Amino acid sequence: MSVDDVVLEELVSSVSASAPSAEPAPLRVSSSLEGRSAVITGGSSGIGRATAIALASVGVNVAFNWFDAGDESREMAGQLAEVLEGMRVESLSRPGDVRNPEDARDFVAEAEAALGPLHILVNNAGIGRDRALWRMTDREWRNVLETNLYGAFHYTRAMAPGFRARRGGKIVNVSSVHGLSSEFGLANYCSSKAGMIGLTRSAALELGPSNVNVNAVAPGYIRTTQLTEQVPAEILDRARERSALGRLGDPQEVASVIVFLCSEAARHITGAVIPVDGGYLI
Repeated sequence: MSVDDVVLEELVSSVSASAPSAEPAPLRVSSSLEGRSAVITGGSSGIGRATAIALASVGVNVAFNWFDAGDESREMAGQLAEVLEGMRVESLSRPGDVRNPEDARDFVAEAEAALGPLHILVNNAGIGRDRALWRMTDREWRNVLETNLYGAFHYTRAMAPGFRARRGGKIVNVSSVHGLSSEFGLANYCSSKAGMIGLTRSAALELGPSNVNVNAVAPGYIRTTQLTEQVPAEILDRARERSALGRLGDPQEVASVIVFLCSEAARHITGAVIPVDGGYLI
C-alpha cells in the first residue's frame, strides 16, 4: 500500500467515526416553519406583502407594520390583514415608522404579546429618493438612509435579545443589486443597501454563537407598484435587456427565497447575500 493510500484510508476512517450513525432526517421548508412567528417591516405592499403571504402559507404567524401615508396605504394594509386572517394563522398589523427606535421596540413587544415568541425578522421597509448627488437634499439623503439602513438596525437590535435568550432565530434583510453595483442618481439608495449588506455580515458574526442566521437578499428590478409607477419606462426596458432572463422579477420570486432562508433547510447559511435578479449582475 502506498503512502497516499494510507493517508486516504485514515481520512475515510476518521470521517466515518465522526459521522452520525444514521442519515439526518430530510428538512422540509413547510414543516420547519409551521407555528413560528415573524415580524416583517414595510409589509403591506410589494416584496413585504408577498413575503407575509408566503410565510403564512407555510403556517407562520405574521406581524407586519406599514408607513401611514394616507388612505391608499391604509387600504393596502387592511387588504393584507384580511388575507392573513383567512389563512388560519395569527396576525397583527399596525402603522409604524422604522426610523424611530422606540417605535421598533414597542412593535416587537406588541408582536410578542400577540403571537408569542418571535423566530423570524424580515427587514423589508425601504424607500428611494433618486437624484444626482449634487442636487440631492439633506432630507432626501437622510430619509433613505434612516428608513432603509437605520430601520434594519433598529429592528435587529430590538429582536436580538429574544433571539439570544432562545438561542435561535432567522433574520433576512432585503437589500438590492444596487447595494452591490451602483447606478447614476442612486447615491442615497445604493449607500443604504450596501450598508444593509455590511449590517448583515456583522450581525451574522455577532449572533452566530446564539444560533441566529442572518442573511440578505439582493433583488433586482422587481415588478411592484413602487417600481412601475416611479421608474421611467426606458430604465425598466434597459433592466429587461440587461437581465439574463430578459424580464423583470415578481415579488413572489423574492419571497420564496426569503422563506427558504427562514427555514431550517438553510440552517448552515449565514452572512450570505443572495441576488434575486434574473442575472442582472452577471
